[in-house]
Amino acid sequence: MTERSRKKEKPTPSPPVSTAEDPKDRKTICHVRLRPESPPFTFAVKDLKLKEGEWVIVPTEHGPEVGQVVKPPISLFLSEENTPPFVSRLATTSEIEDYYKNLDLEQQGRRVCQRLINALGLKMKLVRVERFFDGSKIIFFYSADGRVDFRELVKELVKELRMRVEMRQIGIRHEAKLIGGIGCCGRELCCASFLSGFDPISIKMAKAQNLPLNPNKISGFCGRLLCCLTYEYETYKEMSQDLPGLGKACETPEGQGKVVRHNIFRQAVTVAMPDGSFVEYTINELDGTAPEAGESPGRQTGKKPEKRPAKSSGRSKTGKNAKKKKTGKKASKKPKAKQCRASGKKDAQKNREKGAEKTGASRDQKAGKAQPEKKTGGRSGRKRPRNRKKGSSKNSKKKGDNQKS
Repeated sequence: MTERSRKKEKPTPSPPVSTAEDPKDRKTICHVRLRPESPPFTFAVKDLKLKEGEWVIVPTEHGPEVGQVVKPPISLFLSEENTPPFVSRLATTSEIEDYYKNLDLEQQGRRVCQRLINALGLKMKLVRVERFFDGSKIIFFYSADGRVDFRELVKELVKELRMRVEMRQIGIRHEAKLIGGIGCCGRELCCASFLSGFDPISIKMAKAQNLPLNPNKISGFCGRLLCCLTYEYETYKEMSQDLPGLGKACETPEGQGKVVRHNIFRQAVTVAMPDGSFVEYTINELDGTAPEAGESPGRQTGKKPEKRPAKSSGRSKTGKNAKKKKTGKKASKKPKAKQCRASGKKDAQKNREKGAEKTGASRDQKAGKAQPEKKTGGRSGRKRPRNRKKGSSKNSKKKGDNQKS
């Protein structure tokens, strides 16, 4: 007996696909907001019964911070790899007071920095100020078109604030995330509410989802493409793989047509027929059609090649005559090319002879020899001695008149 037959006779219980159903992996998480304008962060809760609105101490990259629980905790199945950091403990009254003092110092640092920016004439926009809870450092987030020399600004800030200062330049997307706002959908901005990073977005995503390519409709608060274009792009891409491409010819039960529209949810396409009508077909209806015997895949009958020569010549001629005509045209083209080449060679020889004559004439002039007159046209005919004599006589008359006067 093979292994497959043994498995069919004695089925064994399959191991769990994931360990998420294990009670040990059940975790309680809560959302904590560190600043009034910042999006909430997710933290795990252990041995604490938290409620919405309570103040807690949570770990961050730059040390412990005070935050407020904005949503009631919930329990989920999470693995150890996906578990967020745990809440340290509840915050005391003095720590809550220090939290509000820290916010006031941030506003004070913002006013000082903006005043110095205006005094130094720096081309930068101050977006946000964050001060560590322990007071060891303050960060100024700004946006600018290019690089800014803020060395003098940092020196003045250190003198007035008496702490470490960091200037951090951000892009326009991060600026919208820090400022926040309401999107075109009527909800809070995704970047300011739950997004932790920014994925690359292209206009190709809007085309794949059949969205209007109007910049006002597919652009967000920051002026860039909407972040939500990435949410359903992969689904649209996967579902449209079996559909024929837009603008391509396809075979339908009623004849050949051109695909003009997709409906991925119904797995159908709209086809423009030769008579000007639009018909919607599903993929199964298109796959069921096949060309008849003796016809090409595009259903091109013998009528089309008969009409083409009639439009061009007006008389129906056999294929032999047409071939003869073509061969005659090709034969007539060859001597023309030879004639052109021969005429080109003759012109080149004439130009060489003219150049040799000119060089010989110039040498004779230098030697003092008289040049024979030429009766041919061209440049040599224009410069005749008659014109020179006439001009000389006129000049002599003018000289005589001047002497008489």
